[in-house]
Amino acid sequence: MAGRETLEELVRLQGERVRGLKQQKASTEQIEEEVAKLLKLKAQLGPDEGKHKFVLKTPKGTRDYSPRQMAVREKVFDVIISCFKRHGAEVIDTPVFELKDFDIAGQFDPMIPDAECLKIMCEILSSLQIGDFLVKVNDRRILDGLFAICGVPDTKFRTICSSVDKLDKMSWEEVKNEMVGEKGLAPEVADRIGDYVQQHGGVSLVEQLLQDPKLSQNKQALEGLGDLKLLFEYLTLFGVADKISFDLSLARGLDYYTGVIYEAVLLQPPAQAGEEPLGVGSVAAGGRYDGLVGMFDPKGRKVPCVGLSIGVERIFSIVEQRLEALEEKVRTTETQVLVASAQKKLLEERLKLVSELWDAGIKAELLYKKNPKLLNQLQYCEEAGIPLVAIIGEQELKDGVVKLRSVTSREEVDVRREDLVEEIKRRTSQPSCTC
Repeated sequence: MAGRETLEELVRLQGERVRGLKQQKASTEQIEEEVAKLLKLKAQLGPDEGKHKFVLKTPKGTRDYSPRQMAVREKVFDVIISCFKRHGAEVIDTPVFELKDFDIAGQFDPMIPDAECLKIMCEILSSLQIGDFLVKVNDRRILDGLFAICGVPDTKFRTICSSVDKLDKMSWEEVKNEMVGEKGLAPEVADRIGDYVQQHGGVSLVEQLLQDPKLSQNKQALEGLGDLKLLFEYLTLFGVADKISFDLSLARGLDYYTGVIYEAVLLQPPAQAGEEPLGVGSVAAGGRYDGLVGMFDPKGRKVPCVGLSIGVERIFSIVEQRLEALEEKVRTTETQVLVASAQKKLLEERLKLVSELWDAGIKAELLYKKNPKLLNQLQYCEEAGIPLVAIIGEQELKDGVVKLRSVTSREEVDVRREDLVEEIKRRTSQPSCTC
């Protein structure tokens, strides 16, 4: 038997010969003879092995979304984007696989943007109704000052910082063992760190640490504590201070943070009365990074910046799971009205009416069958969650009216054709999102 590559080449050449004969309009007998030769060659290759196989895959790190999932995602994004825009955000588009960045104009007082970012974070999470949450705040300057007074060598600041950041998932003893056993920190230094990083509270903890005899002597820590005290004053004015916790274990591993850092976690109810709610995962985070933009400025100018990131994929999964648990129906379209007919041979009239509605900005659709049964059209509305049906029949056409039916109440009223658009808008108008 000839080699596989040779056979494949012979199949290709024979295929070209057959196509050439067909183009030349050769005799049927000659074409059939050459086709038989082609089939014989293909048989030697084995079943289907002469064909190219195409496997469709989504790119690594991505996924496909069903209409139901996209409807949930759009609602989540609508809440997030509307909250940002209400705070004066401007939208910029960034490269593929980045989502969206929102630029909020800077203020002279650096704590105002930080407070506003935390306010936005609280608004978004409250609006999404995904459960109780808590926003943890800290300051990288406080952490660095804390490490310095506890005796952490400068070269170990970042690696010890990454260990502290694990306290939301590990016990203090486990974190201490990592610091000492894996990272070579002296046990007494680790103990001193533990005395601080296991504390959390509100502005009273900030005031307490401002009086700490050691921490208050460190310039970096003192600056960070002073800014946090001011931050809590602004958060109180914004009405969200009760959702914020000063947590000394919050470290946020990224080196570019220079000041306040924050992270929002969802809470689950305590297993027993008297216990604190447990965090079940971060859904938003951010902080101040005054040195990052300057790294890309030829003149190295310092540009004050704050950033806020929303964990949309995690939020989307939580919302989707909640809807499935409640067996809640999700609309996959925004259709306001279905144009239906009560008798046969009214396809052209349905097309005319749906076109009028589209031109008036109404979200409308119709079934594509020529003569759909009225019952099937009404059932489609119930399944798709379409609130209204515009029904036309021979009598409605004569009278110049459209029968407008509410899908939920099944109430029907005759509406003059020229008044239909306004009536649909009146019935389907929704109050704007207030987040």
